[in-house]
Amino acid sequence: MGIKVTDAAASRAKAFMDGRGTGLGLRLGVKTTGCSGLAYVLEFVDELNPDDEVFEDNGVRIVIDGKSLAYLDGTELDFAKEGLNEGFQFNNPNANGECGCGESFNV
Repeated sequence: MGIKVTDAAASRAKAFMDGRGTGLGLRLGVKTTGCSGLAYVLEFVDELNPDDEVFEDNGVRIVIDGKSLAYLDGTELDFAKEGLNEGFQFNNPNANGECGCGESFNV
């Protein structure tokens, strides 16, 4: 299935990458944390690891390690502004639920 990147997320990701001036793309992953078990991680990628999968959508390269891909396959990366808050949002079809604060999810 891969990863989808909305127009809003692509625009913001490209601005971040252009501002940084270097890098291969963005790494999307999960880490064990929070009250629901897993949290999203989004960071810059400077080099690939042997177990990385690379997806490109809407002009943005997304890198996901093999372990995280099982939790993230089919996810849509979006970017939204709501009042004074703005940030990336993860529309993940694999998530069964989220904690009340929205910081973590479970599958």
